[in-house]
Amino acid sequence: MKQDLEHKNFQLPAARCLSHTWQQPVFDFLASNHFNGTHFLNALRPPEAHKRSNFIKWMLKRRSSTWKVDRKREYATFEQASRSLPQNRPNARLDDWQVWFVGHATVLIQIGPYNLLTDPVWAEYAGPKQGSGPRRVCPAGIALEELPEIHAVLLSHNHYDHMDIASLNWLHERFAMPIYTGLGNGYYLPEHFQVYEMDWWQSALLGDLKFVYTPAQHGSGRGLRDQNRALWGGFSVLNGQDHCFFAGDTGYSPHFKDIFAKYGAPRIALLPIGAYEPRLLMRYLHMNPDEAFQAHKDLHAKCSLAIHYRTFQLTDESREQPEDDLQKARQKSSKLMNPFICIREGKRLTV
Repeated sequence: MKQDLEHKNFQLPAARCLSHTWQQPVFDFLASNHFNGTHFLNALRPPEAHKRSNFIKWMLKRRSSTWKVDRKREYATFEQASRSLPQNRPNARLDDWQVWFVGHATVLIQIGPYNLLTDPVWAEYAGPKQGSGPRRVCPAGIALEELPEIHAVLLSHNHYDHMDIASLNWLHERFAMPIYTGLGNGYYLPEHFQVYEMDWWQSALLGDLKFVYTPAQHGSGRGLRDQNRALWGGFSVLNGQDHCFFAGDTGYSPHFKDIFAKYGAPRIALLPIGAYEPRLLMRYLHMNPDEAFQAHKDLHAKCSLAIHYRTFQLTDESREQPEDDLQKARQKSSKLMNPFICIREGKRLTV
């Protein structure tokens, strides 16, 4: 088992994209209630007291490696564990769904014969070069070589822990799959990629599936001069009455109720539960587990899967706190509430 793992990519060196840290793209999009001609805007605007300078002060002063994870032990434990692997399923029925948690916001969604990847990140560092940014503390649950044929990537936005150029390059060389994302994000991707950009509520078709780019309460930027110049969002994947929802990266807002009103209850919702402390700074960007559980209820999701935790230390809560806090939220709810599940990297959920 270990010898086999050594020849597979459970992580990649981060791609060198330092130009992203100083570029200032200008896009000519139609003005709307969430685009003012230069920047995109959230539906919920933070109060004036919520200043970007406070965020920068926190970034400069915080201790960014408090998780104290023994990476060697984490990787060794993973190597020794038994694993099942996803397979190509060309004859699978469209109502046959499997979901594999790869790690952080990366999920392999298998809807019948279609294999979709959300925010693929296999990079060791979530930053503009190797050694820069938060470091991965556990391997991806599935090696790149173990993936089935990928038919599409659903790319929520351009933050480094979601838009990983190294992983997208590897996947493109193997599968040449289309990438669906929000307005402006193609600017950061190689020109030979097949990129489809969408505004909120716009849709695209892939065979039997319909992808709708849905609102989120978040932001974008890969440097100091491009903040909120490209759009962020999530995805509703639709087939008939079936609905798979990927929230991307988001704070809590009324958009979850809007998504339910338009597309009905998701058969499964992928909801972020991590990166929420200090709360005063993070509440307009990331949900805490209580808010994620409320989103689960707003969506009337038949099942929700927790994402966006355990892999990269982005904020101040401990590694275990998101899962512990979600458990507390579940205990306060009715025992008849639909499940909101945490699974480990590389594990599968049949829905």
